[in-house]
Amino acid sequence: MSDSGAPAHLAGDDLATWAALATVLEWLPPALDAPLVRDFDLTHFEYGVLFALADAPDRALRMTVLAAYSNSSLSRLSRAVSRIEARGLVIRTRDPKDGRSTLATLTEAGLDMLEEATPVQSHTVTKLVLEPLTKAQRGQLHEISVRIQRAIREQEGWQPARPGRG
Repeated sequence: MSDSGAPAHLAGDDLATWAALATVLEWLPPALDAPLVRDFDLTHFEYGVLFALADAPDRALRMTVLAAYSNSSLSRLSRAVSRIEARGLVIRTRDPKDGRSTLATLTEAGLDMLEEATPVQSHTVTKLVLEPLTKAQRGQLHEISVRIQRAIREQEGWQPARPGRG
């Protein structure tokens, strides 16, 4: 048993807060997937892979780096990359700097797909996450999200390199 003074179970406002957040965590991923799958046969996770590659130098990242960015196992990432690679959106090659590593590189077709899908993704995020909040609440959500990230792990979470995209 811990000496932290934490309650043995959640109750009252703490339980209601957790229930609301847990519901968002469950409902948001399929809600983000739906328009991307419908319009582009692309999941939110796959969109994130394309976005990360577009944001990277030479539009390429090692698979291990991409897995860390997406908080994904290499096997999950590999399945997703295989799917978008089969569509010509990404290619995988050996890293010339380290032959043991594999690079994922965004193709021109992948960049075109990202540019087509980004307005849909931006609209979905705006509609589901940003529009329901006031400007002050958006700032609070950012601060709350960063604090939760830091409680989970000390490393920085993903930060967009270029403002104004996705």
